[in-house]
Amino acid sequence: MNPEKLYQQPLMPHLLVEGLNRYNDEPCLYLGDKVASYRDVREQTSQLVQALQSKGLAVGSRVAVISANRPEVLSNIAAMQLTGCIGTPLHPLGSLDDHAYVLEAAEIDTLIFDPTVFSEIASALQEKVPQLKNLLAFGPTEVGEDYLALAAGFEPQPLQAPDIGPEDIASVMFTGGTTGKPKGVMSPHRVSATMTQIQMAEWEFPEELRMLIATPLSHAAAAFFIPVLQNGGAFYVMQGFGIDDFFDMVRDHKITCTMLVPVMLYFLLDSPRATDGSMDSMETIFYGASPMSPARLKEGLEKWGQIFYQFFGQSECPMVIANMRRADHDLNKPERLASCGRPTPWVNVALLDADCNPVAPGEPGEICVRGPLIMKGYKDMPEQTAEAFAGDWMHTGDVGRLDEDGFLYIVDRTKDMIVTGGFNVFPREVEDVIATHESVGQVAVVGVPDEQWGEAVKAVVVPKPGIEGSDELAAEIQALVKDKKGSVQAPKSVDFVASIPLTPVGKPDKKAVRAQYWEGNERGVG
Repeated sequence: MNPEKLYQQPLMPHLLVEGLNRYNDEPCLYLGDKVASYRDVREQTSQLVQALQSKGLAVGSRVAVISANRPEVLSNIAAMQLTGCIGTPLHPLGSLDDHAYVLEAAEIDTLIFDPTVFSEIASALQEKVPQLKNLLAFGPTEVGEDYLALAAGFEPQPLQAPDIGPEDIASVMFTGGTTGKPKGVMSPHRVSATMTQIQMAEWEFPEELRMLIATPLSHAAAAFFIPVLQNGGAFYVMQGFGIDDFFDMVRDHKITCTMLVPVMLYFLLDSPRATDGSMDSMETIFYGASPMSPARLKEGLEKWGQIFYQFFGQSECPMVIANMRRADHDLNKPERLASCGRPTPWVNVALLDADCNPVAPGEPGEICVRGPLIMKGYKDMPEQTAEAFAGDWMHTGDVGRLDEDGFLYIVDRTKDMIVTGGFNVFPREVEDVIATHESVGQVAVVGVPDEQWGEAVKAVVVPKPGIEGSDELAAEIQALVKDKKGSVQAPKSVDFVASIPLTPVGKPDKKAVRAQYWEGNERGVG
């Protein structure tokens, strides 16, 4: 008897085979004027698997992907899983140096790319990264080989899962880099299987699932692939996020579900089309990746109803550490809109102090996690891995507190805390107050150098459309925080800007915001 085989749970490749085999002619993917059925995606997946195998790829091969949103991206995600490859997505907005760093750190030997957009980058990476053996393009190319033409030479075969186990690495995803050089998060197959089971158990998917993907397919689709397949749903994919295009797609296709990061929601809420009826079919908006302003969330609930579902996680422990259901977004309990929901019962979650002891009820502590959802470690970074796993807990770096009803509130990132005159200020709490001002569209609060206080609180504000920044508005914002939080937390200064820089995954880039104020100072901005 082999217990490893006997007790092995279904992993993502097994779930993909089962999901793609479940339907035939029902639509699976809409992109532009193309519609691919479940059979189409299944057959193309088989051909792509055979193409990868013909290039010598097998279990453990390391592959990176950079592409705009196009149908083949979805089939290729499945093909890489069924070949047993270790996948690393490159963000379409990343720099050449960022990409080269990731390829070298992850030991990538095969790059799959979209030749209509990324041929120059693929060529530059081939020169910059000598270890790259294969360049496979989604179509005709002068750089590398036409992956689709190669795949077309094979007859579709029944899909089969590779011989992999729960601890085999499925992906190496790189952290956003907001607090230093990106780290390669090694996720074994058990992570995606656990995440998917929790999604299927807890997430509120509409019965008729028409899922609009407005973010890069290479990143977002992997997280939603199995739930959509298991529900017989279809992906509707935007080739780029445009406000009017988003509203048009929701209206024209009667979209019932989407996933957005908060900054996208702010743009949509500020559009005159927010209340023109385009959103009437929407049943669930999943949102996460960065904190959402409670004031803007309240605005969304007033405009669109209780259709919001929040998820909280991070690359090291993805998406389902805590969930806030649609019904918990209650306008009668406005304080709860600052929460990220209740910790999932499927993993162990604790709030710990610096010595890894539980904090007192109601007190803030670092959110720490145990269970099958957490990563195997950071690739080739034993010290950072040991730090993340201190005390046999995974340390998220987020400070949180629990209320008496068991709802979790993210107070802030441990590294974002401002120390001013000996007092600790958590920027997230100040941002939530400033965001309640009717003229504020977006806000980031950072600590800036101050000779007297060490650090001073600064608010960087994007006014709502049609509003100009002014000394008067700055004074109103300062007075608002002073009234709600006290003078220590009130910003000493307010800067008005056209936009706040974002990381490649759509989070406000606090590191970039801080950097401009700390240039020439000794303190780091990590």
